[in-house]
Amino acid sequence: MRIFPNHGLTVCATLALTVPMVALPQPAPPSDAVRLAQRQITAYLEQLADLHCNETVTQEKLSEGGHVEHSARGQFDYLIMMSGDGNEFQLNESRIESASTKDRQPQFPMLVTNGVSTVLLVFHPYYRDGFEFQTMPDEEIDGRPAIPIHFAHIPGRRTPAALALRGRAYPLDLQGTAWLDRQSGEVVKVEANLLRDMSDVGLRSLDLRVEYKPIKLHGNPAVLVMPATAVVDVTTPRQHWRNTHVFDGYRTFSTDIEQDPNVKIRAANDTKPEAVPTPVQLSAQAKEKP
Repeated sequence: MRIFPNHGLTVCATLALTVPMVALPQPAPPSDAVRLAQRQITAYLEQLADLHCNETVTQEKLSEGGHVEHSARGQFDYLIMMSGDGNEFQLNESRIESASTKDRQPQFPMLVTNGVSTVLLVFHPYYRDGFEFQTMPDEEIDGRPAIPIHFAHIPGRRTPAALALRGRAYPLDLQGTAWLDRQSGEVVKVEANLLRDMSDVGLRSLDLRVEYKPIKLHGNPAVLVMPATAVVDVTTPRQHWRNTHVFDGYRTFSTDIEQDPNVKIRAANDTKPEAVPTPVQLSAQAKEKP
């Protein structure tokens, strides 16, 4: 997560920040429910990499009383590309703006949010040891039994989001609950927020709610559970934003890419580039009020 109080707000994930873990307490062994979630998340990302969909985003700037002052609506072709494993992980998001949206640019700077549906990466093998998990008593979601799993980030461990401010990086400590369908093990809902107020660096609160629904592709008998809606609510010391994402129109995606053998790609100083996923990203172009 990156925040620039004088220019706007940006929240994104990064793997660049790692802290030595020698003195940190080891997390408890994962429960059966957490192991189930890990398997499902790994399978989910593999499925998501073969799909693209329509994404409709409604951006709102709210007053102190919660009323909408300004709003904008955009449509995108949405695709996530993933590579790596439990030791090295890279996630890239592609959002192509529709021609109709380009013709309707908002009159006021608005908060831009990307990758919010991938908050369930807290269960991925790359991030799992960076969180503490607690399985709660069963609840009902849409009339079906679900297993709530509470998660909380362990300071100093890997996290899907970080804060970059004036050249420095700070981990974004997330906590929340994910609900797993008791029968299938699929994540059906996630709610997350900050463990602590970060007003000292320009972020007062971050609340995220994502719902996942079963979808069926044309010509494919399998039923997949994919993101359906995501709501992001962000407050800074002087501003309040809310973005709503709706995902639909899922369809399969495939492409073949060939590397020109005469073109050499290397990192600076011949070092191996570090994998930097960007699952959660928010950015605002508006300046803070004086």
